[in-house]
Amino acid sequence: MNGKGLPTRYMSSTPSPSPAAAVIVAAGQGLRAGQPVPKQFALWRGKPLLRHSAERFSAAGFAPIVVAIPDGADEIAARALAGIASARFVTGGTTRQASVRVALEALEGDAPWLVFIHDAARPLIPSAVLNRLEGALQEHECAIPVLPVVDSLVEAEDAIMGAPARREALRRVQTPQAFRYDAILAAHKAWQGDLNAGDDAQVARAAGMAVALVEGDEMLHKVTTEADFAAPVAAMRIGMGYDVHRLERGEELWLCGVKIEHSHGLSGHSDADVAIHALVDAILGAVADGDIGSHFPPSDPQWRGASSDRFLAHAASGAAHAGYAIGNVDLTIVCEAPRIGPHREAMRARLAAILGVDIALVSVKATTTEKLGPMGRGEGIAAQAVVSLVHC
Repeated sequence: MNGKGLPTRYMSSTPSPSPAAAVIVAAGQGLRAGQPVPKQFALWRGKPLLRHSAERFSAAGFAPIVVAIPDGADEIAARALAGIASARFVTGGTTRQASVRVALEALEGDAPWLVFIHDAARPLIPSAVLNRLEGALQEHECAIPVLPVVDSLVEAEDAIMGAPARREALRRVQTPQAFRYDAILAAHKAWQGDLNAGDDAQVARAAGMAVALVEGDEMLHKVTTEADFAAPVAAMRIGMGYDVHRLERGEELWLCGVKIEHSHGLSGHSDADVAIHALVDAILGAVADGDIGSHFPPSDPQWRGASSDRFLAHAASGAAHAGYAIGNVDLTIVCEAPRIGPHREAMRARLAAILGVDIALVSVKATTTEKLGPMGRGEGIAAQAVVSLVHC
């Protein structure tokens, strides 16, 4: 405890004598999110949306965590927060303020010194924001995270631009919002139930409290619409492919779409271009679209003797359909013979042409296994490919 009687390290693994509690508001229906269940119980990044913030509060040492849920949602809520021992549920009210008041009153027997009130729709809670809020409560009864407004603002008058607003004086308000428990409970009990406030800071301000502002974080973005539940689009994706084929007499040798004169060729259902096959798997892997065998099964006679150029063009087209372009290609061919060096530039040019990219984005290298293993004995050729895809 510090000199003001406030718990300064409630986020450590050692419980504070007066731990901070958390209230998570999850009593809405979340209809705008387009999910089959209220959005707080819908999966977001592999977990129920509500669970993300509850886990964060639990890991930070908040106890108890009181969650206001819709009437009749006890079973789905219990599944969503299974294993979080400090979680409790209360049935929320018809307004946000009513739900928070019920949750705060459920904490009266615990008498926490501090309480953080949070929206379930904001799943990510940076530790730095929790620390800033805690620090502000050493001097103030309540504190909220805010961000500046960066766009120009105007008033709208029947779809006509009105007077400009001073964005320098405006802030975007986020949660969690932090309060000394006794003060915010009293403020909610004094709140006029027929009035609707945007958040708990408005309730605190109406009760005469000064609300301290701390720096928020863009990570506290509110999940609101169906688009927010879509799989996140990575700016870059990486894939790796590996393939090996046996060398046999009487077969043609194709590597990277280039025919090479050699005593032996690669054996396979198609033209057995092991380098292209590795590259196809790398591209398919980067967009999580199976492997070459699932797209071109060797059991299908139409691919017997087929040029592997078609496989590579198909993989590149699939990546483009997923919204990605080739960032770069790095291909390594493993063999004792033939020598790859004399054909390297032709291979790079051919791969670049199939992929529709500049040759500067394509690397072809070769190595040996120092006479070790099947490749070292000249029994086959292996290839490994790494590809980066960039979102476009």
